[in-house]
Amino acid sequence: MNFKKTLKRTGYLLAAAGISAGAYAGVLQLTGNFHEVVANQLYRSNQPSAAEIETYAKQYGIKTIINLRGKSEKASWYDQEVASAAELGIQHVDFRMSASKELDSDEIAELATIMRDMPKPILIHCRSGSDRTGLASVIYLNQVAGMDPETAEGQLSFRFGHVGIPYVSAAYAMDESWEKFERTLRRAAKAKNAI
Repeated sequence: MNFKKTLKRTGYLLAAAGISAGAYAGVLQLTGNFHEVVANQLYRSNQPSAAEIETYAKQYGIKTIINLRGKSEKASWYDQEVASAAELGIQHVDFRMSASKELDSDEIAELATIMRDMPKPILIHCRSGSDRTGLASVIYLNQVAGMDPETAEGQLSFRFGHVGIPYVSAAYAMDESWEKFERTLRRAAKAKNAI
């Protein structure tokens, strides 16, 4: 086989993989990217509509919504979300994150405390339900539910639409946030064991 044919086939395979990945990400968004993280405790999604909030409240008993996009009073999605939550008796919490900006250890600890203390089940969401929501799910699983970090990290994966590639994906900041926090946890555990 000559080099041109190999290059052409490789190009076709890469194009097919790219189209497949794009189609998968599109399906996630069309279906709300809704997933159970821990039954009766934590669920994740993209930006829910008022109708989706009502459905999730009825089907899963959602008692708290944590909006990872932050307070956005002039945005119609935000007004609808707050009104829908109030109408259904669901507590609403805003915690601003950016998918392209790392969270420091204090911010991660603050989010863990919020998720630990709020009435459950909780629905966490961001715009696409992939990056910020992925990091929040990892934090919940490890810091609240006590799951080991490696298993928890599965929430920050392409399965949920997250693409964390250094120097390519701005959302890699979510992966870096967790990796730095993990190092902080390891140092704290090592210091505790040294005493």
